[in-house]
Amino acid sequence: MAPPRHLDLVSDVLEYATPRIAWPVPFANGIPKLKSLRGQKVAVLASGDPFWFGAGSVLARHLEPHEWRALPGPSTFTLAAARLGWPMERITCMGLHAAPLDRLRRHIGPGERIITFLTGADAVKSLGEWLTTRGFGASPVHIMEALGGPRERITETRADRIDAKGLRSPLCVAFRVAGGGASLQTSAGRPDDLFENDGQLTKRPIRALTLSALAPVPGARLWDIGGGSGSVSIEWCLSHPHASTVTIERDPERAARIRRNARAFGVEHRLGILETDALSALDTPELWGDAPRSVFVGGGLSGDLLEALSNRLQKGTRIVANSVTLETESLLTDWQARLGGDLMRIDLAQMEPLGTRRGWTPSRPIVQWSATL
Repeated sequence: MAPPRHLDLVSDVLEYATPRIAWPVPFANGIPKLKSLRGQKVAVLASGDPFWFGAGSVLARHLEPHEWRALPGPSTFTLAAARLGWPMERITCMGLHAAPLDRLRRHIGPGERIITFLTGADAVKSLGEWLTTRGFGASPVHIMEALGGPRERITETRADRIDAKGLRSPLCVAFRVAGGGASLQTSAGRPDDLFENDGQLTKRPIRALTLSALAPVPGARLWDIGGGSGSVSIEWCLSHPHASTVTIERDPERAARIRRNARAFGVEHRLGILETDALSALDTPELWGDAPRSVFVGGGLSGDLLEALSNRLQKGTRIVANSVTLETESLLTDWQARLGGDLMRIDLAQMEPLGTRRGWTPSRPIVQWSATL
């Protein structure tokens, strides 16, 4: 079993009587056919390393361990790096053949090298436009067709000069980021104007302190209760490629806004949304599929919610809650006395014009409680 192009490549070395089965599109449709061949010797042909953005992990999930054996070849990334003389340990490797280009956003920085899979000539053209509109049109681009095969071809150009006519799959593109565009900072506390919002936004300095208190680690999950614009959830996801969040937001308009923000930052695949209130969300089965490392209460703070969280979360879970009212400040003071942790009052002031001079305009103070159960 293989895509038609793979069958064509091996047609002269297969015995005439060997059955040839073309793998259907979409890929998932081929799984039942493969499983129907149980008990027979079957070879599935795929490009390069099947466990690097390849079919291997998908097939392994559907087969028993004793039913399969992988014989990997050089991956497309390895072949591309070998053609260009790029060090693999300094390259970001991505599979954007079935994912939006915004996934690139967090990786774009001066001089960074990126190799990515793409599907079809239109996708290559779109990549060039994506880079150009963000100020990186000067990036040197290497368009690679059918690497390692008899019709391998490499075209060198710039992002703002890509001519996608005549390009044939399989395709990958390697580029080195160049140009005067703005890169996304790697530390928490991204600028507020990057987030679409209706005013319900954890502001930049408070967000940075909140993320520090939440203490994200590689691969950890966050529950963000009262998502607002989704800024805390998004910054949690940006902290590590495997970090994920479940955001609880009962307002449908805000939930839609969170989705748009997540797509713009390229983290929508790691940010789930429950459109309900906090206490109801705790009774939603899918919420408990993967226990959180940290929980942030940015909205809907109440004694009932803190009681439910403290009773149901695993030992070792971190809770961070922000308060802007005297009533919730009193609540957090009581819970700090009960469970311990840190209680911090955050007073900030912003310089603003004052007549012909300048002065400080204070913001509402924030009280933050953070504790580990």
